[in-house]
Amino acid sequence: MEWFTAPEYGLSRIVFQRGLAVLYCVAFLSAALQFRALIGERGMLPVPEYLRRTDPRRTPSLFHWRYSDRLFAAVAWSGAVLALAMAAGAGDAVPLPVSMLLWLLLWGAYLSIVNVGQTWYAFGWESLLLETGFLAVLLGNDETGPPVLVLLLLRWLLFRVEFGAGLIKLRGDRCWRDLTCLHHHHETQPMPGPLSWFFHHLPGPLHKVEVAANHVVQLGVPFLLFAPQPVATVAACLMIATQLWLVLSGNFAWLNWLTIVIAVSAVDASPLTGDRPGSDPPVWYVGLVLAVTVLVLVRSYRPVRNLLSRRQVMNRSYDPFHLVNSYGAFGTVGRVRYEIVVEGTDSPVPGPGAVWKEYGFKGKPGDPRRLPRPFAPYHLRLDWLMWFAALSPGYAEGWFGPFVERLLEGDRDTLRLLGHNPFPDAPPVHVRARLYRYRYTTWRELRETGAWWHRELVREYLPPTRLRKPAGRE
Repeated sequence: MEWFTAPEYGLSRIVFQRGLAVLYCVAFLSAALQFRALIGERGMLPVPEYLRRTDPRRTPSLFHWRYSDRLFAAVAWSGAVLALAMAAGAGDAVPLPVSMLLWLLLWGAYLSIVNVGQTWYAFGWESLLLETGFLAVLLGNDETGPPVLVLLLLRWLLFRVEFGAGLIKLRGDRCWRDLTCLHHHHETQPMPGPLSWFFHHLPGPLHKVEVAANHVVQLGVPFLLFAPQPVATVAACLMIATQLWLVLSGNFAWLNWLTIVIAVSAVDASPLTGDRPGSDPPVWYVGLVLAVTVLVLVRSYRPVRNLLSRRQVMNRSYDPFHLVNSYGAFGTVGRVRYEIVVEGTDSPVPGPGAVWKEYGFKGKPGDPRRLPRPFAPYHLRLDWLMWFAALSPGYAEGWFGPFVERLLEGDRDTLRLLGHNPFPDAPPVHVRARLYRYRYTTWRELRETGAWWHRELVREYLPPTRLRKPAGRE
């Protein structure tokens, strides 16, 4: 069946599968290390409460059968171990059906997590990982060449990721059309990286070149993915270069790295390695790939309709299994950065004489003298939601109150999510939150003060709050 496989993409498949497995491992580790404080039995948005009000048909997950923190931890850590094994090549060391089953287990386990993750997992890269992971089940292993149809489905996915992001910009904020968005974006993006300050201070004309180049790569280049080689390879490499630029300029969890991994699947590496012919694929495998291809094409109707709509939306799933989704990012770019600063005090009366100490977060800006750190592809979920909460209190509904309560209790799982706890011996009596306006310092301000940020108090976000019956205090 020469029409069915493309042996020249053998190396690309290996790189794609190993890279995807590494990102699966990161995603499972993120879940294992953060879930207790976020969605655990005593978390800010407990899974058991969520399961009681949701329909298993709308949120398929093994946790509908039974939930406990111990079971969730077992699933997350097992997923990380399995993903690590697949990154080491386990999928090529077993028969084709077993390899497919292992990829399916990774997809099913992570689907179970995402579908109970609530707002903490409401990010486009969660659906992107699931859609990519589902297609990886059908990509096969060393027993057969990569199926042409699956490679095309991966290109279709990459097309929707890039073209959707390009269209949402063109239809959204005016600054994308007048090429000025990057005058603000590096400063106001959710989680800046260590180089973001420097990117922000690039000359204005260069920012305009960056935006124009982004439009070309996202609105024009995706169509070349379906052109003959080597054009498709050039298109994929241009996308990879753009994504690496984004990796340097910010922290976007695994969004950029996963897009790079998907783009690798479109690269024809045969001029370097030669063809790697495999055996003829089993009939059942051919039939399964054909059936799933038809399924994906049928399920693509709503994402395509969204792409063509003037009311295009970003990052939407159309089925509970996240099989074919809509993507996009930063249709609107903020001009001003707001940050919530959370503080506590030991004083029994939060009056003028109270000494307030600031909690530090791992990724989001806090101390003006602290240079942002690189975390991607790891996802700091609390830090990301704090950025949204600063935009509007509506984004904090349901979880911010429990978060403050956990700080007042000195909850260890919650404190592990933070970068600095100013109350190591006993929890504070009162906690408050204040909204600040942040901006990058100038070169001169950086030299004189050593501060990367300048901040000004805007207003009170949450007044001083205490527990009704403070633990361990009379």
